Amino acid sequence: MRVKYYEAEDVKKMLKDIVETLGLYYIDLSRVRCVRSKGSRTYAYARIHGLPRIWQHALKIKAHYIIEVISENFDALPKEEKIKVLIHELLHIPRSFSGGLRPHKRYIEDDIVEKLYRKYLRLKARTKGRI
Repeated sequence: MRVKYYEAEDVKKMLKDIVETLGLYYIDLSRVRCVRSKGSRTYAYARIHGLPRIWQHALKIKAHYIIEVISENFDALPKEEKIKVLIHELLHIPRSFSGGLRPHKRYIEDDIVEKLYRKYLRLKARTKGRI
């Protein structure tokens, strides 16, 4: 079976909420696309793809990122785990928003994701009571 790709507006809405809540404003969501793939045999929940500089130069466009969620693995997760997966993927985007990707070491470790998730929950709880 071939892998098929679909636009993932639900994931885009989740990303928007995460970026705004955590104040990750270096992430330009107008240049982040969200895709749901079906038919992949990976164990991953999601992947991020950056647009390398050579492509940016040749196509005369700015850096873009694609966050791909693997339907078979991601969709069955509880909401809190989906948020953690998306935080993990967002952490791969460097502050320079250059099209490159940050490595796991030092930038994307379980304790960092967990700390940001707890911060996300605190900030959401704080804003829930506001009108």
